[in-house]
Amino acid sequence: MKRTVRHLADGREIIYFDQPGAPDRVAEDTRDLPPVSAASEIRRDPLTGEWVAMAAHRQTRTYKPPADLCPLCPSKPGKPSEIPESDYDVVVFENRFPSFAEDVVGAPSTVDGLGLVPTRPGRGRCEVVCFTSDHDGAFSRLSSKQVRAVVDAWADRTAALSEVPGVEQVFPFENRGEEIGVTLSHPHGQIYGYPFVTPKTERMLDVARAYQAEHGRPVLGDVLAAEQKSGARVVASGEHWTAYVPPAARWPVEVHVVPHRQVADIPELTDAERDDFADVYLDVLRRCDALYDRPLPYIAAWHQAPVRRDRELGWLHLELFSVLRAKDKLKYLAGSESGMAVWINDATPEQIAERLRAAG
Repeated sequence: MKRTVRHLADGREIIYFDQPGAPDRVAEDTRDLPPVSAASEIRRDPLTGEWVAMAAHRQTRTYKPPADLCPLCPSKPGKPSEIPESDYDVVVFENRFPSFAEDVVGAPSTVDGLGLVPTRPGRGRCEVVCFTSDHDGAFSRLSSKQVRAVVDAWADRTAALSEVPGVEQVFPFENRGEEIGVTLSHPHGQIYGYPFVTPKTERMLDVARAYQAEHGRPVLGDVLAAEQKSGARVVASGEHWTAYVPPAARWPVEVHVVPHRQVADIPELTDAERDDFADVYLDVLRRCDALYDRPLPYIAAWHQAPVRRDRELGWLHLELFSVLRAKDKLKYLAGSESGMAVWINDATPEQIAERLRAAG
């Protein structure tokens, strides 16, 4: 990939990832932008031990603009956007309304100075990843070559954010569809560099550590082997990846895409593994869109090992899930799920897998 680093009018970094032979990226951002002002804070819940981010400045972020004013489309004469160039392959830039930022000021303290609820500046980094310049496109309609370019961009940014002081975990993800809460319809994702290890990852590490101590093997490796042997929940597979509905699926549509080799994060993937992921993942996404004969709203979340510890326990995988339980029905997280984190699924994992296989 051809990689070009530029800066936007307010100083934010923008990085172009292009196929060989692409034109040089020299366009200037002509907008008159105020400096980015992020005042993020994190507070530790004294009852759960979990960190919660406070980012009130995000209330003013761009909300459902018309297509001709999309900030993620290439710039046009008289309509400058976040991307100064007139076209692009894949582009990554610092979020203008970040949940975490490198220059957040402040020092560790406690709420009201009482010592009960620790607080810290929300230092980290948040980036936007635009998968294609086509406003009406979708990840599922990218070519394998285009997906490979996105994977390389994820790898580049995971490595870069892992070097940012204070970042403890790097999380690439995609939100798709209004039902998920997406406010910009252009095909894009985000990358968060968290200043802590997330609660879900902490729980998974605890389970992985206990399983390793008891059995001497990684738990995800045994789960993968069991799913391959059974085949009842496998949706798609390739030489290096298998996609299956997890045996304890929480969501009405849920698929895990897992590499056959234990790696901690995306940068550790080989060229062959990156190519094979593109084919397997596109197969999964196209089945998902065919499931209800409409674009499926989903969240696609990469689970990577923490940056500075427990990397030997991590096993990279992607989790895709949707709130859509029928073509026109949503699964709402009501009392049991939201109040107690006890999930109740209206379909069995085997039924979900069979529907996705049939959708192909």
